Amino acid sequence: MGKSTAARMIKCMGIAVFDADATTHRLMGPKGTALPHIEERFPGIVGSQGVDRKRLGDIVFKDKAALNDLETILHPMIGQEKESFLRCHALRRSGRVILDVPLLFETDGQNRCDAALVVTAPKFLQRQRVLARVGMTDEKLAGILSHQMPDQYKRRLATAVVTSGLGMAVTWRKLRQVLVNDLRVIGKVG
Repeated sequence: MGKSTAARMIKCMGIAVFDADATTHRLMGPKGTALPHIEERFPGIVGSQGVDRKRLGDIVFKDKAALNDLETILHPMIGQEKESFLRCHALRRSGRVILDVPLLFETDGQNRCDAALVVTAPKFLQRQRVLARVGMTDEKLAGILSHQMPDQYKRRLATAVVTSGLGMAVTWRKLRQVLVNDLRVIGKVG
């Protein structure tokens, strides 16, 4: 959809961003704190570079119970990191912060936020971007999408919507408009 690119742009605007995907990569990377728990549940999936994400993905996107087990391991750890981020920025009186999290609406996470910004792209572009990732297949994409709320529903629930795929300059302008003008009083930390 362009969520990661939008998050990088927001950081350039001087707004702190908690990146749940980066946190997950760190927890599952070399010396990540999730490794012993993941290895216990998925023997042989952890190596010197951390979790073999391709092999793990092949397992969890075909097996709902395995995915639930992985989420049971990771979600509390990610939640602790997110709470630490929020406490830190509340103490700093950072003002506004952004939580870059997947499955926000699916987990009712929007109820813990002052505003929800959805970054969206046309379906063909979303598919093109995802399938360009190393190790991604049509089958994996179908598994991922089966766990997500359809984009049209997310857009209805959002406080603001930014469409990507029209060029970086257009995305930048829309983000500035939303974050500087439209949400001026929304999103204070503390």
